[in-house]
Amino acid sequence: MKPFDVLVIGELNTDLILNKLSAFPERGREILADEMTVTLGSSSAIFASNLSVLGTRVAFLGKTGDDSSGDLLVRSLREKSVDTSYVQRDPHLSTGATVVLNYGEDRAIITFPGAMAHLTLEDIPPGSLSQARHLHFSSYFLQPGIQKDIPALFSQARQLGLSTSLDPQLDPADKWDMDLEHILPFTDIFFPNESELLRLTKTNSLNEALNFLEKFETISVVKQGAKGSTVCTNGSFRFLESYRNTKVVDTIGAGDSFAAGFIHEFLKGSPIALCQKVGNVMGAVSTTGPGGTTAFVGADYIFELAHRQFGFSYENLRIG
Repeated sequence: MKPFDVLVIGELNTDLILNKLSAFPERGREILADEMTVTLGSSSAIFASNLSVLGTRVAFLGKTGDDSSGDLLVRSLREKSVDTSYVQRDPHLSTGATVVLNYGEDRAIITFPGAMAHLTLEDIPPGSLSQARHLHFSSYFLQPGIQKDIPALFSQARQLGLSTSLDPQLDPADKWDMDLEHILPFTDIFFPNESELLRLTKTNSLNEALNFLEKFETISVVKQGAKGSTVCTNGSFRFLESYRNTKVVDTIGAGDSFAAGFIHEFLKGSPIALCQKVGNVMGAVSTTGPGGTTAFVGADYIFELAHRQFGFSYENLRIG
């Protein structure tokens, strides 16, 4: 048996989250926030942390500075039983950070990439891929040091027998220049949200974008926020409504939590329809706490919360 189910390669940064703002930020005006949270951030790390809590064996490979923020990130991952042996601490770099300003269902985000921008293919130790069953990569546009090598990385993973998943996330430059033609042939599961997918495929509707993806043998899983999600596989589309949380704390990491739930079931060999349902559930659970990971304190707690707040049980999901 391999030591890990999933190797996550990606970015690491802290999140400074300000909630309950008195108004949305405006130039030249000071506003107040009633709540502040400093926590583990970044799509890759939130995914890894929450996936580990669900019971999947996870290792993380990324780069931080050798500073207090890096200490916080490594400690946070370890507290959620994520193996951090492959996390590199560079004393010449600073750990990245993101400031999130939440106002109602709107938010503004400012990110300092720091060490995450310096991760390269050469930083991946020989033999590390063979230690896992699945490879996940996230935040393509925040990691310029490794972008051009993603096709080669995913191809190597496939040759070693790993399944693969990719979550592109936002492009701060708004250029959306991603080599889908060479990446998706080696990608088993593609996790864009609807807005990202339209920009990446240069299309104007979800149907048009999904039709574009049909030429690839990829399971395309489109996250659609409060609406739910759509899965495209073998030329068929399946939309599933979300589990609505009427008391959303914030939506940070909801998409990453969705992906964690999906991959958790996928690696158990569950039908894709069940993977999608558990993904929707985990996305909803994430919104019950601040930041992307605070709601994920243990598998038993998660499913008890899901039953109490959303009215379902794990058994019902399996037969639904």
